[in-house]
Order: sequence, then C-alpha cells, then structure tokens
Amino acid sequence: MKFCSQCGSKQIFFTVPAGDNRERHVCQDCDVIFYENPRIICGCIATFEDKVLLCKRAIEPKYGLWTLPAGFMENQETTEEAAIRETLEETTNHVTVSNLYTVLNVPEINQVYFFFRADIKTPSFEPTSESSEVKLFTEDEIPWSQLAFGSVTHTLTQFFQDRQNAHYPIHVATLRKNQNAN
Repeated sequence: MKFCSQCGSKQIFFTVPAGDNRERHVCQDCDVIFYENPRIICGCIATFEDKVLLCKRAIEPKYGLWTLPAGFMENQETTEEAAIRETLEETTNHVTVSNLYTVLNVPEINQVYFFFRADIKTPSFEPTSESSEVKLFTEDEIPWSQLAFGSVTHTLTQFFQDRQNAHYPIHVATLRKNQNAN
C-alpha cells in the first residue's frame, strides 16, 4: 500500500496491530487497519452426456490454456450464483447447478475455489472476451498438459474417478504451490 484510503497519509506500515496476531497494513496517522482476505473463485464442471465443457483462456493469467469456466465471486451473490454467472460469461451457456463438488484451499496465493457440478441442457456455446475457444471434451480428449490451473486438474481428476462409481461426494483439499495449484 502506498497511501491510506481513509485519510490519504503515506505513513502505512506493515505491522502486527495491538490485539492481533498477524501483520497487516496500518495507517500510523489515523490507525486504520487494512485487512486482506482470501479471494473466492467459483466455477462449474458443466457436463453434457459424457463430456465436460472447457474454455481456452483469452486473458491472463495462463492465456491460451484450458480451464473450467470459473472466476472471482462478486459482492452480493452466492457461490452458486457466481459459478453460474462465470459459466455464462465465459461460455454463453446457461447451466443448471446440481451440487457443490470441490472446495480447494490455495493458501500461498490467498484463494479458495468452489466448483459445482452442473448440467448443460442445450450444448450451445461460443467464445467470449474471456475465452477464445469453448468446447466439450470426453475424458480421453481432455488436454491434460494444457490445463491452466492445478485446481482444475485436481477437480477434473477427482470428477472422472467419481464418475466411474456414479457417486459425487464433496471433496475438500488444500493445494500447495509446489503442486501447481494456481
């Protein structure tokens, strides 16, 4: 931080405030403490028949790589609403969410992912400003070496394992940076 958004002071220090146990940005002039919290990313494992919908990223990070449709949750929406909105924004497809599938903690980059299972009623979709290509893939067609994020690889791997048993419990995991989480 370069200045206090409360009073405009440039006297911002990274310190442990009184009564706290973590370092935070604190304005030395007006004593405002700036809390930084993890970002929530919501998305869908959208399926049609035996295929999964993936998007090729048209934006950074990971431009040109494939991902599940997902993005940052907005204020005043639920995780499910965010997943549906992000899928629509990245694929132009309206999905119906069935259930929460994975919760993935990625502490090194301050992110938490929520992926929902979703059904595609009509397989119509197209590229958007965020996705240069949108396509349905069978498990054998997934471009595994071209997936953008470890969270997507983890979720898809778990999904295809669970699909063999037709049982989809909620999976909670922590991905560490050395596991290619982001």
